[in-house]
Amino acid sequence: MGLPRRRFLALAAGAAAWPAVPRLARAQSYPAKPVRVIVGFPAGNSPDMITRLTSQFLSERLGQQFVVENRPGAGSTIATEAALNAPPDGYTLLGIVMSNTINESLYPNLKYDFGRDLAPVASIADAPFVAVVNNDVPAKTLPEFIDYARANPGKIMMASGGTGTSTHVIGEMFKMMAKVDLTHVPYRGNYMPDLISGQVQVSFAPIPQSIEFVRTGRLRALAVSTAKRIPSLPDVPTIGEFLPGFAADGWYGLGAPKDTPPEIVDRLNQAVNLALADPKFKAQLAGLGVDPLPMTPAAFGKFIAADIDKWAKVVKFAGIKPE
Repeated sequence: MGLPRRRFLALAAGAAAWPAVPRLARAQSYPAKPVRVIVGFPAGNSPDMITRLTSQFLSERLGQQFVVENRPGAGSTIATEAALNAPPDGYTLLGIVMSNTINESLYPNLKYDFGRDLAPVASIADAPFVAVVNNDVPAKTLPEFIDYARANPGKIMMASGGTGTSTHVIGEMFKMMAKVDLTHVPYRGNYMPDLISGQVQVSFAPIPQSIEFVRTGRLRALAVSTAKRIPSLPDVPTIGEFLPGFAADGWYGLGAPKDTPPEIVDRLNQAVNLALADPKFKAQLAGLGVDPLPMTPAAFGKFIAADIDKWAKVVKFAGIKPE
């Protein structure tokens, strides 16, 4: 004897909803243990600072420790490979930055495809870079620095976080557009002490890493990399005011291995976006000179894809090669 129509429909609806029950339970129970957040740069660098700030909020919000693990080297590719090869269970995340998109075209033999093997989780902040010099450099403005560099070809040392990192590629773009010869000095660690002491003279540094030194007068800010002046340094001009067309925006975010359950990605995304709306968290970001950049995972994925295309053109034009 067949089931009554009403009973059949009720059973069918319940069967259709059944797969959603484990997914919902998994999202509600996550995280059930500490989460590892890998950063491909040393402690004290901007990606580390932003990721630690976000991880602290996530720990407080989600009730488990989000533990930052620094694994610097090879322009962050070592950390990226380790994170993207981890189990896709939400317990390994990756602090991601502009350098990750640059690496796609810089390194010919990567063991991962960043655009394919990453599950974008959440964008955190956008941030300009600042052309900073130590106080021994006689130039007080960017045009004066360009003239100084042209008068001393190859003698001015330009520090970066490593070959192919955002600080290097932006510096190469500046060299190309300003027609100056700066000697690149890649660092594996924090280069700020050497910049302040005068071992190197200039860097195109992320603002979280440099703004406090600018505010206290230990470094001189000549210009910012963004298309418009920024609220945290309103009196500092843009590079584009002197080199028309120059613009470069940095960014920070979180990613996970592909196939990480979408409900876990969504839970993390919602938690990060809550942080970006929190007055205390926003004030902490403002103190570092950066602005919140909330996005959905899908929108962040499109943003990353566009950035990969953009920097591939710069890497090719400048002929940048990994060391």
